[in-house]
Amino acid sequence: TPLVQDAVCYNYVIDQFASWAKKRNPQIVAGIESRGFLFAAPVAHKLRLGMTIIRKMGKLPRETVRVRAPNEYAVEHFEMHSDSIFPSQRVLIIDDLIATGSSSISAIDLVEKLKGQVVGFAAVVELAFLKGIEAIKKAHPDVDILTLIKFNE
Repeated sequence: TPLVQDAVCYNYVIDQFASWAKKRNPQIVAGIESRGFLFAAPVAHKLRLGMTIIRKMGKLPRETVRVRAPNEYAVEHFEMHSDSIFPSQRVLIIDDLIATGSSSISAIDLVEKLKGQVVGFAAVVELAFLKGIEAIKKAHPDVDILTLIKFNE
């Protein structure tokens, strides 16, 4: 919350994400529920792109596609509208945090299930001691990852 309340800090994060993303030429931005929305929407706006959302099961009104999304707390499911990503569409995924990487992997799996191409995954914070980026790279070695803050312990 303090990060998004501080205009300088919040705008810095959005500018960094947008600058990094622009080089990857995304066609749409996907934000992960719910804090990822706070960063994905302004990045999509800055890049003049649309945005789609990745939500927990049961919250989307139309036909969805679902993947299992285990995390450090429980086993959940992520969903996207089945028409939210077009085949071969270049997708940038944004979230607030990478912890163990399991939610990130599930989000990438979901975009790929819709036949989208994930061109990058950006998160504000990385809890490096949980080795989430290593897990993501093991599952999806071709996905570029950006984090701005790294906590080592």
